[in-house]
Amino acid sequence: MRLQARRTRATFFATSLLAAAVLAACGGGSDAASNAPSTSAPVVEATPTSLRLEKIGGYSTGQYEVSAAEIPAFDAASKRLFVVNAQLGAVDVLNLANPTNPVKIGVLDATTVLAGASINSVAVFNGTVAVAIQAAVKTDPGRMALYRASDLTLISSVTIGAQPDMVTFTPDGTSVLVANEGEPSDDYQTDPEGSVSIIDVRNLAAPVVRTAGFTAYNSQATALRASGVRIYGPGASVAQDLEPEYIAISADGKTAWVTLQENNALAKVDIATATVTNILPLGFKEHGVAGNELDTSDRGNAINIRTWAGVKGMYLPDSMASYTAGGQTYLVTANEGDARAWFPIGVGETEGVAQADYFAGNRSGFVEELRVSALASATGWVTVPPQLRAVGTPPVAGALLDPAVFGYCGAVPGNPGACIANAELGRLNISWVQGYKTDGAGAPLRYTSAGVPDANGDRLMYDKLYSYGARSFSIWNANGTLVWDSGAAIEKFLASPDCKLGSARNIPCATYFNSGHNEGNAFDSRSDAKGPEPEGLAVGKIGNKTFAFIGLERMGGVLVYDITNPAAPTRVDYLNTRDEWATQPSALNLATVGDLGPEGLVFIPAAQSPNGKPLLVVGNEVSGTTAVMQLNLTY
Repeated sequence: MRLQARRTRATFFATSLLAAAVLAACGGGSDAASNAPSTSAPVVEATPTSLRLEKIGGYSTGQYEVSAAEIPAFDAASKRLFVVNAQLGAVDVLNLANPTNPVKIGVLDATTVLAGASINSVAVFNGTVAVAIQAAVKTDPGRMALYRASDLTLISSVTIGAQPDMVTFTPDGTSVLVANEGEPSDDYQTDPEGSVSIIDVRNLAAPVVRTAGFTAYNSQATALRASGVRIYGPGASVAQDLEPEYIAISADGKTAWVTLQENNALAKVDIATATVTNILPLGFKEHGVAGNELDTSDRGNAINIRTWAGVKGMYLPDSMASYTAGGQTYLVTANEGDARAWFPIGVGETEGVAQADYFAGNRSGFVEELRVSALASATGWVTVPPQLRAVGTPPVAGALLDPAVFGYCGAVPGNPGACIANAELGRLNISWVQGYKTDGAGAPLRYTSAGVPDANGDRLMYDKLYSYGARSFSIWNANGTLVWDSGAAIEKFLASPDCKLGSARNIPCATYFNSGHNEGNAFDSRSDAKGPEPEGLAVGKIGNKTFAFIGLERMGGVLVYDITNPAAPTRVDYLNTRDEWATQPSALNLATVGDLGPEGLVFIPAAQSPNGKPLLVVGNEVSGTTAVMQLNLTY
């Protein structure tokens, strides 16, 4: 998400690699010039029948809607919590010795490594802290820096790719991997290549960088598009268009998977050779199928979760974690969704003014997101992105909905009818770059304004509408094949009487269904966009069970699922620690409103925990708060 018009997105370090968690618990802090893991045996723990989240503590920056608490990571030896504070462009260091009362004790400042820089992500292994540092100009190369957790001293830093967005250690701690997202400049005139940095940190004082890039795929753009990988940035090569977002690593440390969020794909990386071995398209979710329903409108003052034939959800996952079940590696993704929307905003200029100027063709940029009602019309386009107006030779002047697909909501030849009404599909945000009919070469088929096929026609015909995010979390196998998806379960749960909000769990979720983290007394306000937006994700193993913790960015709160059987996960709990819903949040009422906008989560096993019980720490970017939740286990 973007809290500010052009805020860089950061992903987070989730302790899905449980071997690393155990090693950290046993090995303590390391302040030598090496990073060799401990060989102590892990402690066997009992397997719970269930668990219940309880917020036991927290820390507030007092800053509202400036991303002052995003990505947490924990060091067991020093009992220190490291939390990315985008508002400072740094990492806040909290003493977590008493989990009920975290206390800020220091800051890691990226500007000492790179002038004007900011920190996007943080990870910890055996007393060593790794941070991903973005340059002042985000399209310039960034850096990865290592710090000593015990005294916060800088150990070393190395140059890596543009806009490093997520950092993580391999399970044995010998390497650090960084996802270099490489987003374009706001005017889309500079577009760096995405890449993955693989950094040997066995000698902490002298890290060695290798780069897994995507240039070998530049000649495969047509095949990748045909397979379902979204390659669509204006004038971009494959390597420029692919934007690595988040990394998960196999338990043996040999393979990494990288979410390519905007591209709706995963990259598979061989760590030993620093090579991208495959790009795996994730496919699309059929919202016309029972079990995959969604609410598409923020109007009508009603919950309307139903099937919509012709609407396809793009998974577009943000965070991802790996775990092992039955000797196989599985990947868990939070399917947030994200659109490319770039245009420069001048000093003192509002985003709305800048966007209108871009839509008028007066400034460079690229926006793919459009409401269905703006896309499809019987009279042609009024306000659409200039790149859409340029589709076809000569350019087309409007778009229609295929009656064979969308007749159920009122589409007829030459007129989308009631399909573009607010209560139907009109308010839904979709991507205009795909979904219209094309010939075998990929060129758009043309239609007249009456909906008749005609090579001289000036209309596109959409028979598919691609929406952002799947409003779900998914489990995939190591080759990117879907094993399980939560379908419509999240929205249906939020609409049900079983769902409660607040630390005391006494507020009906349905009263504030699909509302936003920066709104008061709102209802159904996010249904036209990406719904509750599952974004943050952590995975933790307790005894013989594996649990997934999913943060809902917009609606807030954390869902807990038992994913021990990857083909049949079950919901275990939900806790939303926003306590005031009727009042508009602001910097003045944060103490009573509670936690808003969960971004990053980190699971702390009991063996590492300062109080001997498993914990979940959540960075809430909108409220600028870090919440400490205890997992109360039942046996």
